[in-house]
Amino acid sequence: MVKPTKAMKSMLAKAPGKTPLPLQQAVEVLKQFSGRKFDQTVEIHINLGIDPAQNDQIVRGSLVLPNGIGKTQRVIVFAKGDLAKEAEQAGADAVGAEELSKRIKDGWLDFDVCIASPDMMGIVGPLGKLLGPRGLMPSPRAGTVTTDVARVVKEYRAGKVEFRNDKGSNVHAVVGKMSFDATKLVENIGAFISYVQSIKPNSVKGTYIKSIAICATMTPSVRVSA
Repeated sequence: MVKPTKAMKSMLAKAPGKTPLPLQQAVEVLKQFSGRKFDQTVEIHINLGIDPAQNDQIVRGSLVLPNGIGKTQRVIVFAKGDLAKEAEQAGADAVGAEELSKRIKDGWLDFDVCIASPDMMGIVGPLGKLLGPRGLMPSPRAGTVTTDVARVVKEYRAGKVEFRNDKGSNVHAVVGKMSFDATKLVENIGAFISYVQSIKPNSVKGTYIKSIAICATMTPSVRVSA
């Protein structure tokens, strides 16, 4: 078992343990853990009362956070013709079709988001084994298969986050940076929690949100009142 470092022990001493705190207070505690030499990423982890084996209980979605996530995401687009031009003008990092597919098959995966126009899915489909496990496969449900490629490119570059529950019934997302002031983090986290609440599957019975925790790259987690 790996022993905690002195820095981690110091942070654990300030942490409230398993006691959930109101969101504002939880963020204030998390902010006390700053001090690293880099700007840590802040994440949220929500455990849901769903059965991930049931298709009608899958929880997934995407939203633009009020204050972005503190980084510009690298976005690629599968498109041709006018849609390709629109994607380039919107700031996509790479745009293409067959040649972009070959580049990915050859091992290039240096991007955060993959968007495709519907007519490109015949080219994108065979990339599923490469993109799927990394959460990069375009999906109509997530809004990354679309004819409005320019709008979606701008949204992701502005701080749109995409998520899907894992096999343990958890959803995870980036919600900002430790350099954000507390108000901005509270707004982002609150928006994410509200959105997850709004897409509760109708087939879910009992408690939907079981627990919420926030943390940064190298900090303990802080539980948030649901």
